[in-house]
Amino acid sequence: MQSTNGTILRHLSDPKLVLIAGSIVALIAIGMRHSFGLFLDPVTRDVPNIDRETFGFAIALQNLMWGLAQPFAGMLADRFGSAKVIFIGGAFYVLGLMCASAVSSALGLVLGLGVLVGIGLSATTYAVVLGAVGRKFPPERRTSALGIASLGGSLGIFLSVPVTLSLIDSVNCSLAFVSLGLVAVTICLLAPMLSGRTEAQGTDQSLTEALFEALRHKGFVLLVLGFFVCGFQLAFIGTHLPAYLLDRNLGAWLGGAALATIGATNIAGTFICGVVGDHISKKKILVGLYLARAAAVATFVLLPPSDVSTLLFAAVMGFTWLGTVPLTTGIVAQVFGPRYLATLIGIVFFMHQIGSFLGAWLGGLVFEQTGNYDVMWWCVVLAGIMAACLHLPIDEQPLTSKFSRLQGAVSSA
Repeated sequence: MQSTNGTILRHLSDPKLVLIAGSIVALIAIGMRHSFGLFLDPVTRDVPNIDRETFGFAIALQNLMWGLAQPFAGMLADRFGSAKVIFIGGAFYVLGLMCASAVSSALGLVLGLGVLVGIGLSATTYAVVLGAVGRKFPPERRTSALGIASLGGSLGIFLSVPVTLSLIDSVNCSLAFVSLGLVAVTICLLAPMLSGRTEAQGTDQSLTEALFEALRHKGFVLLVLGFFVCGFQLAFIGTHLPAYLLDRNLGAWLGGAALATIGATNIAGTFICGVVGDHISKKKILVGLYLARAAAVATFVLLPPSDVSTLLFAAVMGFTWLGTVPLTTGIVAQVFGPRYLATLIGIVFFMHQIGSFLGAWLGGLVFEQTGNYDVMWWCVVLAGIMAACLHLPIDEQPLTSKFSRLQGAVSSA
């Protein structure tokens, strides 16, 4: 019996199966999350006492809860294994969507879509999933594997937009949330395939020591600040782009088409960034991605609004959308190793979600105060330029900690 169980566990922990399961979990969790902006117009139009600022706050709170809980989710995954954390996160995700289906009040929307889904995302997305995948692959293949796992999220964005639009049009917002919740149950079913803890990688370094080492590392701090900008940009665009297009008297279909285009080109962008990141400097690619975002947004805002310019903008943004993920997490793994990878990725994504909170919330606040999104668009441009500058000084060389040096000295003696 023990032999049978051991065989099953070995098969479940096969790197290819872990990569497949992680990609599907990311597809569902991240894909659905990026379709929530499609609910902004129907919910604010049909539900009393919910305006764009309230909806924006719910999404902002979701990002904040996602970020706050993510380092702890990573620590738990490093300590107890990813499977348990992902299962519990999937349950929170389902519960949050069911609660959000009670969109007759702002409380149900904020509690469900904001708090519960946010906690669920922390345990079913980047820190835990990429941590599980990254530990299964050697350094020379790790960024490619992280790129493929991130690709699941990109494919999810592409698939979730038409599905969510169809649900909203064919039933209503409440039943659409319920339907998405039923899909999220799949996360819990796939969780056992992502089992396993981090094994020590030739070091006795504790979690506390690893955290202090990372936080004192200049490159890690700069990487975290750069990812803050990434979250700010993506949350604002993903949440408010459909409404912005309606304000510019463009067709209602265009918001969904733009998000779908982002998802489609994101597939190619994420895959290419993951593969190329195994061969050339990751930070240089990140600099290019952030500058491309800034240029795309500035051009989009300055050009007269049209269907063509919107779709071209979405295509460029999509190519850079999640391409930052395998590159950023790849640098973390390259510099600090896989021992506490989920925890360190969780810290990086914590700042990403602080930026996401501000992007989603300030977008709604600025609109309610000024009647347009102009200020926010130019903040996105300036933030992209700042992020590019932050990445230039990052040192990508693997870090030899004092603990590794001590072991090496003992071995030499």
